[in-house]
Amino acid sequence: MALLDPPIRGLDGEGSLQVGLDPNDRIGNAKVFAVYGKGGIGKSTTSSNLSAAFSLLGKRVLQIGCDPKHDSTFTLTKKLMPTVIDVLETVEFHAEELRPEDYMFEGYNGVMCVEAGGPPAGTGCGGYVVGQTVKLLKQHHLLEETDVVIFDVLGDVVCGGFAAPLQHAERAVVVAANDFDSIFAMNRIVAAIKAKAKNYDVRMAGVIANRSAATDEIDRFNAATGLKRLAHFPDLDAIRRSRLKKCTLFEMDSTPEVDAACLEYKRLAAQMWAGCEPLDAQPMKDREIFEFLGFE
Repeated sequence: MALLDPPIRGLDGEGSLQVGLDPNDRIGNAKVFAVYGKGGIGKSTTSSNLSAAFSLLGKRVLQIGCDPKHDSTFTLTKKLMPTVIDVLETVEFHAEELRPEDYMFEGYNGVMCVEAGGPPAGTGCGGYVVGQTVKLLKQHHLLEETDVVIFDVLGDVVCGGFAAPLQHAERAVVVAANDFDSIFAMNRIVAAIKAKAKNYDVRMAGVIANRSAATDEIDRFNAATGLKRLAHFPDLDAIRRSRLKKCTLFEMDSTPEVDAACLEYKRLAAQMWAGCEPLDAQPMKDREIFEFLGFE
């Protein structure tokens, strides 16, 4: 994957400058999902518990963290793992010298975990890192026996690099709380997904409501834009404590709330495996959603 040369503008949205995907780097037969949402909304927690749920349904799962903080998979592996960029640096970026065990690690219930990492702040493109990660996985034939790939993507989408996982994904989901900031960010993410859908297979699958007692604002936004809610996870202290204990929700002591949340993750995983209908969502302009959200 390399920056298109010369730059081609307008491919994925008016005025865009995109990172292009080498057709040889497409992921094979696995179902591929990209998880987006506002920073701090619980994407990594959602992704890891969803990976665990897929594994408990008997699927072979690979989770790829796409954040320089490399904290996507630690509840699965119980510690921070080195990133693809970290290990490439140790061999002076001679990828042929790497072994799969240098950058891919087994976590809870057999979930395989990769932290793509990223360049130092202000020095490079996150999309390049995602591309190099997928290339490594393909070179080592690690995607051939994988049923589900989950990309856990950092924060809001503002450039082609951060949107790079959308070039690989079949469906994208957005994690959002029932508040102004996360719904505002979700609207921008939906716009990015809609732009990528012009040239790639990715389509919007829906919204995962997280850390919210109610879903009225999310549901109102969904009705206005053509989205739908796939699942709802309330603001449970057990979920917060699972991060502190460095484990998935499925490893927490059984309580009615924990059991209900685990069942919801399994239901969501089964629904996503069966296939989510593509949604032709219509995002709002920034001013429009600013007026739409909130109370009089």
